[in-house]
Amino acid sequence: MSKNLRPALMLMAFSILGLGLCYPLAVTGIAKATMPRQAEGSLIESGGTVIGSTLIGQAFASDRYFWPRPSATASSPYNAGASSGTNLGPTSAKLKAAVEAEVKRLQDTGIAGDLPADAVTASGSGLDPHISPAYARAQVARVAKARGLDPQAVAALVETSIEERMFGLIGEPRVNVLGLNMALDNINPKS
Repeated sequence: MSKNLRPALMLMAFSILGLGLCYPLAVTGIAKATMPRQAEGSLIESGGTVIGSTLIGQAFASDRYFWPRPSATASSPYNAGASSGTNLGPTSAKLKAAVEAEVKRLQDTGIAGDLPADAVTASGSGLDPHISPAYARAQVARVAKARGLDPQAVAALVETSIEERMFGLIGEPRVNVLGLNMALDNINPKS
């Protein structure tokens, strides 16, 4: 037994030190050297203050801003410490009730017509910072009215905020809600 104990302890020590300490430090060091912004969380600053990340959604509730998709982090929307999907399947009565309630809420605010799925359902992580261009376009009239802006100017801002597929193949066109709302804050109201 003692013949096997030493190699087992050596393997365990190597695994702990090599894979638990050295490898993560090396990967972190390489990431910080080659892509420092991403390694630090893709943070967005305004006036020297961190206001968010391009990777985590935020709960905008005011009519003056574009709204994100619903968050699956129940007690505190877009709480990155509570990331989770709803795990509700397409036949779930709870999902159906939540979608119906969200559709009614959006229609009560003046968003009409066919709503895209991301307007009424949470993402897999519950933290998605993006919405579809269709959902952003559906909110243009509401945001323009709340801010006293020309709807065409707000619509043009949405169009310039669309991020295309990566390499033209991966993912879907999307709009980062925080980025769009920051750009919206830079538009002057119509006179």
